[in-house]
Amino acid sequence: MTSPLLSAKSLSRFYGPQRAVNKLDFEIYKGEVLGFLGPNGAGKSTSMKMLSGNLAPNEGEITINGYDLLSQPKQAKAHIGYLPEQPPLYKELSVIEFLSFCARINQIPSAKRKQAVETTIERCGLGNVRKRLISHLSKGYQQRVGIAQAIVHTPAVIILDEPTSGLDPIQIREIRQLIKDIAQEHSVILSTHILPEVQMLCDRVKIINQGTLVFNDTTQALQQQMQSSSLLVTLESPPTLTTLEQINGVTLVTALSNTRFKIHYQPEQNPTQMILEAAIAQQWQLTSLSPEQHSLEDVFMNIIQQETEQLGEQA
Repeated sequence: MTSPLLSAKSLSRFYGPQRAVNKLDFEIYKGEVLGFLGPNGAGKSTSMKMLSGNLAPNEGEITINGYDLLSQPKQAKAHIGYLPEQPPLYKELSVIEFLSFCARINQIPSAKRKQAVETTIERCGLGNVRKRLISHLSKGYQQRVGIAQAIVHTPAVIILDEPTSGLDPIQIREIRQLIKDIAQEHSVILSTHILPEVQMLCDRVKIINQGTLVFNDTTQALQQQMQSSSLLVTLESPPTLTTLEQINGVTLVTALSNTRFKIHYQPEQNPTQMILEAAIAQQWQLTSLSPEQHSLEDVFMNIIQQETEQLGEQA
């Protein structure tokens, strides 16, 4: 089996008596985009700082592309690209000057430095602003420069902390496409609070709450939780609620109006076909029938709420 490019085991961080991160396990493989989610104060930023080598853990170990981040920090950090929420830009420099500086501090050999910068400028769509001062660029272009400094040395793992924060819709779309392109050659850890961004970009999702990992699965598994075991039905000549509840598999019927109903059912016994047949046979005048969908926000909040309740019971 392929080894992960980044692996963290039992990662913990304390601030005084407060445990900000509690025994976090983390891994990402080549070509993946991993979404890292959590409410404010959950421990996301602390985790990202530890994974990028900017903050030492109190417990645990981190391996980057085979190098131990604690005992071999220089070798390990050479394989990391990091974009914090506030991009570390020298705004008095032009784009090409700044990226050339980043190439030097990342120890790209001088013979390969110019090509590395040119390739990065092209990949990040910065060609038309290459000679402009960073301070004169829009926020969207400044974010592109921030991503460019994270990939100029072609690291194995790129860590992006809220890369679309504060951008307008057009800029967000452009940055998301850039992340998709980058992910073809790198592994990406994406910390974001924008849940649709996870659906669009990520292969796997980790959710952290109160410093503890509460969800670790594929994006598809998260989306499956959005599937509800209830139907929304409109009947212009409806029967009694008792009649609807007697349909095989139905567990509860809630009247939303005189003609609109929410029909709950057992997940393994979807009554859609039987409702259709009964509506036709008994002339209920069915005008709409659709599965109720939970939003990704609903699923996220449900996961967080369940874990918070469990933590409260344990306490």
